[in-house]
Amino acid sequence: MKPHAFVAMPFGIKPGHDGIPIDFNRVFSELIRPALEQAGCVVFRADEETRAGDIRTDMFQELLVADLVLADLTLDNPNVWYELGVRHALRARGVVLIQGPRPTQPFDIYTDRKLRYSVKDGGPDPATVETDRARLSTMARETIDANSARKVSPVYTLLDHLREPEWRDLLLSEDNEFSRAYEAWRSRMEVARQKNRAGDILVLAEETPTQALQLEARRAAGDCLIKLRHFDFALEQFEAALALDDQDRSARLKRALCLARLGRFEEAREEVRRLRDQRPGDPEICTLLGRIEMESWIQRWQQPDPGGGATPSGSGAGSTTASLRAAAAAEEASLSDAIEPYRTAFTLQPANYYAGVAWLTLATLHVHLTERADPALIEQVLGGVHWSCLSALERSPRDYTSRASYAEMCLLCFDAGRVRESWSTAVAAANRDWFALDSSRQTLAMLRDLEFRPTETALALSIVEREIARAAPPFQPRQVFVFSGHMIDQPTRPIPRFPMEKSTGAAARIGSALDQLSAGPGDLALCQAAAGGDLLFLEACQQRSVRCQMMLPFPEPDYIERSVLPAQEGESWRERYYAAKQKLTDPPRIMTVEIGPLPRGANAYERCNLWSLNTALAWGVERVRFVCLWNGIGGDGPGGTAHMYNEVKRRTGRVTWIDVRSL
Repeated sequence: MKPHAFVAMPFGIKPGHDGIPIDFNRVFSELIRPALEQAGCVVFRADEETRAGDIRTDMFQELLVADLVLADLTLDNPNVWYELGVRHALRARGVVLIQGPRPTQPFDIYTDRKLRYSVKDGGPDPATVETDRARLSTMARETIDANSARKVSPVYTLLDHLREPEWRDLLLSEDNEFSRAYEAWRSRMEVARQKNRAGDILVLAEETPTQALQLEARRAAGDCLIKLRHFDFALEQFEAALALDDQDRSARLKRALCLARLGRFEEAREEVRRLRDQRPGDPEICTLLGRIEMESWIQRWQQPDPGGGATPSGSGAGSTTASLRAAAAAEEASLSDAIEPYRTAFTLQPANYYAGVAWLTLATLHVHLTERADPALIEQVLGGVHWSCLSALERSPRDYTSRASYAEMCLLCFDAGRVRESWSTAVAAANRDWFALDSSRQTLAMLRDLEFRPTETALALSIVEREIARAAPPFQPRQVFVFSGHMIDQPTRPIPRFPMEKSTGAAARIGSALDQLSAGPGDLALCQAAAGGDLLFLEACQQRSVRCQMMLPFPEPDYIERSVLPAQEGESWRERYYAAKQKLTDPPRIMTVEIGPLPRGANAYERCNLWSLNTALAWGVERVRFVCLWNGIGGDGPGGTAHMYNEVKRRTGRVTWIDVRSL
């Protein structure tokens, strides 16, 4: 994804302040465009002559959402000043000012940093244009990379409490090029999110129309990874989001949640403390703090005790419900630390049924474990929480989270009939979402371990476990193999790289490498299916009962024409392709179908490499194993094994390299 740069400037030949004509088309083509492209930008120019006093929809949209706006203030052009004013009013940063020769400085921006360029014979001065280009390119990169807290707009600088509109609020109601590109991108993101395909989301995050959307994509990838319970990799995504905007509230909240789920409670608490200092009275922050403290409390009493006390819930290592209950009661102070922020969150926002149910659950457990709390308080809390849950169900009757929260409340306080009815209704709303159901199962297992209402808890747990048995359990690979390797040489290749006679030796070496990595059932293999290394790898994996997934950059007929048939003995390789395909559990995934057409200027093979790698990494960095069949030098073009090798080394370092030259 390249940053978008919008250029507001005069058009054509105009007299300068001294009356000497300046060709602004030359200024654009010889100075501005090459400098911005050198900075890595896609350049969009505002052309006043074609607008007849009005700004066309596409141009106005670019002005609002572009990552960078460059304004040339050589002349007092009303359209340029208008565009600069619109940008300053709606965006706090991302502006570069330049100007050619003029006798005076505009008062309102007299102190602003500007790049001055020289003009000779109506165009950029040949003696200085190279230096001016380099300076402008550096200035553009620094502006794009600047911390999000750095304000450039005088409007936002002077009005300290003014906040930028959300980027969605800057989308014009009228259909335009940007809105069409955004809608296509958003649709692909939503499909990937519904399918829990974090690898797809990670690729799409790099292909967003602007950096503002990249922030959303990183958050979406993190949310998907949280659902898949890859909290370490999710943490990376939220930290990447914060690198784009270190004040993004959502990313900071989710980062703290990931830290807590990874057991890094002190870091999580510190992040929430900073958020709370900046936003006192924010119920969502209080809810997060309650969740962190609850996770900490559960971990404390579920930890193995070297002295012979409690062991983790469900571990089967000799734990008893009595010992777990005693261990949980001994952590009363930690339990109280979890109750208080949930109470505060629900008091601040009674519609926050999640916080209310959590408060009620922990307060009820406090009574159950210690018998020192006030049961009358439970009755008072129950009334408010009951109303909040019913209101949530009224708003979203098929939402599993609200259904499960209501069912949990019924388990705390109502009879077995209500428990059965509420949990049966809840699991029906889950639509066989294994992760959502398993989250409820974990909560109910905790209540079972603490001997809370044993009959009712067992009833609820049986209903949830029965529904989980109907849902397809998510495949969790033990290891994820990613492969990249040379194709068998084409008959016309002038210098042999991987001739057909080396294929038998290559197959043996690939098999040996897989054996050394203990490849077998329960593992997953991802690769393309080109004649040569790819198909040899797939065949070796299938011989070892590894689950295989073909990842193809083009539709199958096109891919076979490009990457299978051109090889030596191409017809034989095509038969091997179809034989490998027939043994697949899942059909080949086609990149252009799964994540959309190839973006302009992108290479299909590089994109497919990153797609495969990100799909593997989404299972957890520690599970990824890269096997490559490579001669150690660059390929015939972009996207080859060298590209994949460097990407994997950068991320994991776990590489098994089979050198073709040694075969």
